[in-house]
Amino acid sequence: MTHGHAVVLGGSMAGLLTARVLTGHFDRVTIVDRDELAGGWSGDPDADPRERAVRRGVPQGRHAHGLLAAGLNVIEELFPGATGELAAAGMPTGDVLGNVRFCANGHRLKQVPTGMAAVSFSRPYLETWVRAKVFALPGVEVRGGHDVVGIETDAARTRVVGARIQAADGPAETLAADLVVDATGKGSRAPRWLEELGYERPREERLQVDLAYVSRPYRVAPALLDGDIAIIIGPSAAAPRGGAVMLQEGGRAVITLFGILGDHAPLDDAGFRAYAKRLPLPYVSDIIEASEPLADEAVKYRFPGSTRHRYDRLRRFPQGFVVVGDALCSFNPMYGQGMSVAGVEALKLGSHLKHDHFDALRFFRAVRPVVDIPWQIATGGDAALPGVDGPRDLGTRMVNRYLDRLYAAAAHDEVVSRAFSRVTNLLDPPAALLRPGIARRVLGRRRSATV
Repeated sequence: MTHGHAVVLGGSMAGLLTARVLTGHFDRVTIVDRDELAGGWSGDPDADPRERAVRRGVPQGRHAHGLLAAGLNVIEELFPGATGELAAAGMPTGDVLGNVRFCANGHRLKQVPTGMAAVSFSRPYLETWVRAKVFALPGVEVRGGHDVVGIETDAARTRVVGARIQAADGPAETLAADLVVDATGKGSRAPRWLEELGYERPREERLQVDLAYVSRPYRVAPALLDGDIAIIIGPSAAAPRGGAVMLQEGGRAVITLFGILGDHAPLDDAGFRAYAKRLPLPYVSDIIEASEPLADEAVKYRFPGSTRHRYDRLRRFPQGFVVVGDALCSFNPMYGQGMSVAGVEALKLGSHLKHDHFDALRFFRAVRPVVDIPWQIATGGDAALPGVDGPRDLGTRMVNRYLDRLYAAAAHDEVVSRAFSRVTNLLDPPAALLRPGIARRVLGRRRSATV
């Protein structure tokens, strides 16, 4: 164990999972967030409204969220028995493919058991559960209601030695630390801090999509989903809109409609329903028409585009400081990758802290493949949509044509469907879809419907 004090800036999922990992390496871990962060957990979704309250710092909390198989594996590793406990707390559970109706490019993928567990939940409920687990750990301290003002360095500006924080009605103070972790999300000020200290800013890669999530809570009879815990309809080049139905704890569900480049669903009841009727497949609309809305209108969340900060390409970086989660790379939420990638990054950070000397640049380069795969999936999928200013080179066009055929094959071929599910759940790299056994099924004239 590395004796000392670690400070985590940001108490959302990336910060919480990172803090859990840090407790294995530091005597004390302090989590700082501008929201007041309550601990405790009732396990009853109707007992404490705080467990369903959307925090100011998580405006996307009212919308559909997913935890990929890779992310659930991380939570299970950090909190053994988590899946069973989440199910006991009322979160719908099932198989990541057998009980999730996934539709891509107008095709409903064949549903077969994979042995990979899935949970469906509201973001506030899952985050409250994780927060209660982390806050109960020895040595964990919480400084809610504090903004992050900046970072402190030594005289040579080669090592970060603390973080400056400030309450709304108080003076700024410095928390001395042996390691400061920036998990403040898309609004991270780390690039500016680095520049002010005389370091190079990390280069940014962006792909603008002007996505909007429009969501509304419903009371949905589980029988309407025919054994599924979620329905996801992805956009396609022919119909660049999508939607999702996610069953949640307490017999509720959230229905989210999403579109890009200004094609956003209306908030009123009639407009919301009309937009859903124009999705590529009818499943989401059918659920809306048969269910009871629990709010008069929908709510909206806009996401300009995916952003990746290339810390892995810097040549200099101060010691005692590291960046994780959306502050490192923010993905289009349509692909449900953010929480899962943050969890895998947290585990990677833990493995690097086992060394005598932690080097942030070495960590950034080691975590590059962890980010590369979901980044490739998200930006590649977005670039295939009309109007998105993404790569249009021959290689990209060939990959997109192959994927068109893969989706069609996966509609009736369980081997292809299972392979695609493992890639989208970040268990296999995209190259797995090009393996000879899969390519023959995708490109061959005869496609087997069974193993």
